Order: sequence, then C-alpha cells, then structure tokens
Amino acid sequence: MTITKIHLKRVRTIADYQFGKGAGAALFPDNAEFQLSTTGRVRQILIDNMRIATVRAQDGMLTLGITGARALHEFARFPGHRVVVNSEAVPFVAKGRNAFARHVQSVDPDIRDGQEVLVVDENDKLLATGKAVLCSVEMLAFKKGMAVDVRSGMGTDSRLDKEKNYLEGR
Repeated sequence: MTITKIHLKRVRTIADYQFGKGAGAALFPDNAEFQLSTTGRVRQILIDNMRIATVRAQDGMLTLGITGARALHEFARFPGHRVVVNSEAVPFVAKGRNAFARHVQSVDPDIRDGQEVLVVDENDKLLATGKAVLCSVEMLAFKKGMAVDVRSGMGTDSRLDKEKNYLEGR
C-alpha cells in the first residue's frame, strides 16, 4: 500500500467516525492531495489546491474548508450536522460572521459543543462551516450568546466559484 493510500484510508476513517459511515468516501476522492507536518502527519487535505479539511493536531479530528463543507452538505441528509439560522442572520453568516443563538431556528438534535457543523438557511442552502459552541438544546433555549464559531462563510469569493465548478463537474 502506498503512503498516499495510507493517508487516504486514515482521513476517511476519521471522517466516517466524525460524520457517519460513508462520509470519508464522500469527502475525500481518490486523487486527494496531502500536506504533511514536519513530523510526517497529515495536516491538510486538498483537491486542486482547495482545502477539503484539516486534521487538528490537538485531537486528530477534522475541521472543514468550504470544499469539504459542500461535500458533507451533499452527503448528509437534512438535518444532519446542520444548524439552521433565520433570514436575518443569513447575509452575515455567509460572509463568515458567527451565528448567534437568537438566530437559530432549528438544529440537528445530535450536535454537541465542539463539533464541526454546517450552517444553513431555512431552505437548507449552505452558508458556512464552523464549530458548535453550544449543544443543540442550548442553541434553541438560549437567546444570547454565540451558537457557532464560523470558520468559513460561502461569501462571494472567486475561489469559491472555482470550488463550485469543480464540485459540479465531479
């Protein structure tokens, strides 16, 4: 087995654990590229120089880039891994601003704090990806405070258009 195949198997296994069975194959195609740390561990997973995900050094879990968030959004059925925000928050979250509890309309009941999540609008349009700061019950109960620490918003960046074109041709 080649080194690349070993890395691919490892990140697919992490994704299956973190997002559910089959997520690894959905997120990481066979031609994924890997950037390694100085110690030889996988840090970034890329496709055509676009970041799919990063393996966090502290716990070995994945953080998603926009390309990875799009792939997970296609893979996971609603409401899986999703935090739904109201229309008032949509333009801000899409630009990469944090999602606050008062804007949360619904949420996957299995979400725990610290988990990687997708932020969507009421029509399940992907807006952003980030880390849940609250669990699902707290997101719905609280009227103040941050619900999701948004890492990347969909925005209007031309690089995102390149990613969209890539995923549509996949």
